[in-house]
Amino acid sequence: MSITINIYYTGENGNAMKFANEMTQSGIADKIKAEEGNLRYDYFVPFDGGETVLLIDSWKNQEALDIHHASPMMNEIAALRGKYDLHMKVERYTEAEDGGDEVFIRR
Repeated sequence: MSITINIYYTGENGNAMKFANEMTQSGIADKIKAEEGNLRYDYFVPFDGGETVLLIDSWKNQEALDIHHASPMMNEIAALRGKYDLHMKVERYTEAEDGGDEVFIRR
């Protein structure tokens, strides 16, 4: 069962965007994308986000996510969050069985 985590990083003076840029430019984001079981790791800026950047982070299963959380990259990410004094709001979603929503989705 896949897991998707939305992380809203919020800071001041453009720090959330600086964080996302450093995560991308330093190669940390690419290393995470290359981890076994990672399905998605992408940053977005909400239209009304102001000082917020959204990370959509998806994993094949809990085991892959646990391995990621135990990796040395988590220390690098935590250090960057501290550097930019970011606060986080986290939402977690698991893959649902077909709930009948398919009729509303245009492909």
